[in-house]
Amino acid sequence: MEAHQHSPDSSSEECTVLEAPPGKNACPQHAGKVAELYCSACECALCEDCVPGHQEHPKVPLSQALEQHRSSLQEKLGAVQNRLPQISDSLSFIKEILQQLTNQRASIEEDIQSSFEDLHKQLDVRKSVLLMELEVTYGLKQKVLQAQVDSLARGEGDLMASCTETEEALAGEACVASLQLEQELQERLGELVGLGLPCQPEENDQLDLLMETDGLRKSIHNLGTIVTTSAVASQSEAMGAGLEQCIVGLPASVTIVTRDKSGGACKSGNAILSAEVFTPDGSIVDGEILDHKNGTYEFVYTVPKEGDFSLALRLYDQHIKGSPFKLTVNRILETEVEVSPSTTTATNSAAYATPSTGSSEGAKRRGKSPGQKKKGSKRASSALGTPRRKTQNPIEDDLIFRIGTKGRNKGEFTNLQGVAASSSGRILIADSNNQCVQIFSNEGEFKSRFGVRGRSPGQMQRPTGVAVHPSGDIIIADYDNKWVSIFSSEGKFKGKLGSGRLMGPKGVSVDQNGHVIVVDNKACTVFIFQPTGKLITKFGSRGTGDKQFAGPHFAAVNKNNEIIVTDFHNHSVKVFTPEGELVLKFGSNGEGNGQFNAPTGVAVDINGNIIVADWGNSRIQVFDGSGSFLSYINTSADPLYGPQGLSLTSDGHVVVADSGNHCFKVYRYLQ
Repeated sequence: MEAHQHSPDSSSEECTVLEAPPGKNACPQHAGKVAELYCSACECALCEDCVPGHQEHPKVPLSQALEQHRSSLQEKLGAVQNRLPQISDSLSFIKEILQQLTNQRASIEEDIQSSFEDLHKQLDVRKSVLLMELEVTYGLKQKVLQAQVDSLARGEGDLMASCTETEEALAGEACVASLQLEQELQERLGELVGLGLPCQPEENDQLDLLMETDGLRKSIHNLGTIVTTSAVASQSEAMGAGLEQCIVGLPASVTIVTRDKSGGACKSGNAILSAEVFTPDGSIVDGEILDHKNGTYEFVYTVPKEGDFSLALRLYDQHIKGSPFKLTVNRILETEVEVSPSTTTATNSAAYATPSTGSSEGAKRRGKSPGQKKKGSKRASSALGTPRRKTQNPIEDDLIFRIGTKGRNKGEFTNLQGVAASSSGRILIADSNNQCVQIFSNEGEFKSRFGVRGRSPGQMQRPTGVAVHPSGDIIIADYDNKWVSIFSSEGKFKGKLGSGRLMGPKGVSVDQNGHVIVVDNKACTVFIFQPTGKLITKFGSRGTGDKQFAGPHFAAVNKNNEIIVTDFHNHSVKVFTPEGELVLKFGSNGEGNGQFNAPTGVAVDINGNIIVADWGNSRIQVFDGSGSFLSYINTSADPLYGPQGLSLTSDGHVVVADSGNHCFKVYRYLQ
């Protein structure tokens, strides 16, 4: 009996062993059962009662499945955690874009308020002028008529008084006593009959107002436009042969199609697009972006040497699909190129298999720059690096010093562009890709720099031109922000001009009246502003005519207050009056004396000689005031590579931005 009584207890103990502690490996289907297996097909835990229902399914021990699940979960956690920095960076970047958008809104709102306040002032001034003109005109006419009224009134009074007195005398009895009075009245009446009074109007009553308001109302109705696009870099793409390869010295083009976040093609232009072709060492090749105003753009560029390059296409500072692209630049044999009017005049060269010929419009450009060093050398120097020719009469003045290497620190540059020199002995450099201006002494000692990257007033996105106003203010052309900023000599922001008018300001200068000359590379137009921002005049359009430009770069002003402009793709230099009338044009495409392969920087010395940076030929040429070639500056000891801005220092030396070599150089110059 005792054994029988104890057997239930033994059975109870066995059940206790099979039951799972609450919450741990308990079978969700069978209470009190322990799950020891895992069905891979059904992805669930199994106890012994569950097994018959999963007889044909693959099963693994629960511990193994739990370990695998835990490992997989840990892996997914790691993947998600790895995304956090990317998301955090994206969050910061998009917040920055949002902040810039907000700042831009505030800036545009300020511009709108300022513009309309100015218009109100102009209207009030015009209103006052008209009212004053009305009063003056009325006063003159009223004075004449009032004098006539007064004269007639006096005459009328005299006549009436005499008539009354005469009538009274006639009403009395005629006698000797009245005889004398009647004689006097008769004489007076005789005088009054012949009295000369101004009976005909000496003025008229015309006072009309001609107010042609229809055109003005229409202009006001269309005044101002908020410009934007929905284009995003991640969806926008590029196409064309110029994406992969091009030929030395020949223009290549790339078409960029902008798209919105859903991949739909944008139909309007004005997107902020930038393009750069650069070598592995960071040297920049210049080019031009054409906006077709339909959501597509064309980047046209010319590479002066062969090798492997990278082409970076950015939309709103972000790479588009596939950017940066790998680009191969080759030379080409004469037999491989068809003659066409669109290419430039060719000359014999060792780079060609046979001599080349061309039409009057020009055939093929010579593949080899003058003075090209042997393969493997860093850089050709143009004709300045070759044995001297007697016909070229080089100035025997060499490099004084060079400042800079590639980088982002003080005294380092990335794609420096514009150069200015102040009367106080300072050299100013527009450091384009570092979004700042650096200032040095005439001896090359670093003094200061200023500039913060951004699209708000006071910030810089791509400074390309710099000039110093007689007041000491520093004027900066910001290509990507599409305006010109004005800073104090200490680098404090004071204002901007040209916003809403400029499309791609490249160079700036100041004339003898203190007006700001702006060379708009994209619009192919020269603008002249007052420092307050008021537009004085503008001239130029895209084309090949005498008063047209194709990618103009920089400007200088001579002692006659004439404006000298380098016309990059037309390979010429043009001189204009302040009103935009052409005075002089010189230069053609080529490598000879007085010829250009895309001129850039320009300056004028005290004798009126014109100094020009010849970008594609990597040299500096000197001309007299009538455009006749004089000589060139000897740069053979340290060859230039794609010179950009150029200026004359206060002590009479030439300073040039050697963009491809990431430095600026100062040369002796005999004036």
